[in-house]
Amino acid sequence: MTAVTARKRDVKRDRQLITPEGIALPLSIASRGARAGALLLDLVLIVTVVFVVLVALLFVTDGAVFATGTAAENPAVELLLVLIILLLFLARFGYFLWFELGPRGATPGKRALGIRVAARPGSGGDGRLTAEAVIARNLMRDMEVFLPATFLLSGQAGMGITGIATFIWLGIFTLFPFFNRDNLRAGDLIAGTWVVEVDKIQLPQAMSVAEDRSQIFHFGEAELAVYGEHELQVLEDVLRANRPEAMRQVMEAICRKIGWEAGAGHEREFLEAFYAALRARLESNMRFGKRKRDKFS
Repeated sequence: MTAVTARKRDVKRDRQLITPEGIALPLSIASRGARAGALLLDLVLIVTVVFVVLVALLFVTDGAVFATGTAAENPAVELLLVLIILLLFLARFGYFLWFELGPRGATPGKRALGIRVAARPGSGGDGRLTAEAVIARNLMRDMEVFLPATFLLSGQAGMGITGIATFIWLGIFTLFPFFNRDNLRAGDLIAGTWVVEVDKIQLPQAMSVAEDRSQIFHFGEAELAVYGEHELQVLEDVLRANRPEAMRQVMEAICRKIGWEAGAGHEREFLEAFYAALRARLESNMRFGKRKRDKFS
């Protein structure tokens, strides 16, 4: 049996994601609270890692940053300052880009709260979460929150008109998700993304412990070569959702793609077998340096 973790459902957040094959997959928009909580968890993790690395750098360089003389006079100080600047840059930009560009489309904070970034229907793309979209939404976060917050906390804004304007700017963009039905940040609006819930469903029958269905459904190299990592993730989402109509549509789409005749009544068994075979093929190819991100690769 498939284990499901109960989650309070708000039908107002129910939406449909149309895949490139034209299949409508049901999903739920992440709540504002979940998004805020995920960002807070990520910031705590970032600050913790930065602090630990800074302490380690100071220990390795034997406190060279506190030595007398300027950076030009002391190469150790110059090197340490370069490393600190690089660390802060990676913490500010690299963290979110690295995790959201991954196959799960989620930072550790998002994963902890069961949400992920996805491409938004009608945003002009082909349904895939692209690197350009992830970069755009994260660069916008700087303008929305980090830059004005840093300006206010530094005290440079003061109590005059500059400080008031900065506070209003921060308030508008912080409250932006309250002004639209999809809880979108301004960065989501520009990048064509949204944040959705991921059903916390275990897939024991779709992972390595699954029942061996290779004798029932056998897929050759040509049939598995048509899909990549993106389609594998979509298939995993379908299996997690465990909705009969969505599974039937996905099975029919796969069968059309690989030239099979779609039957009826065994949709989940077919999808589990295809998922296991496709995942094994992709993992095997990656060990040899071959990577297929999606069917367009």
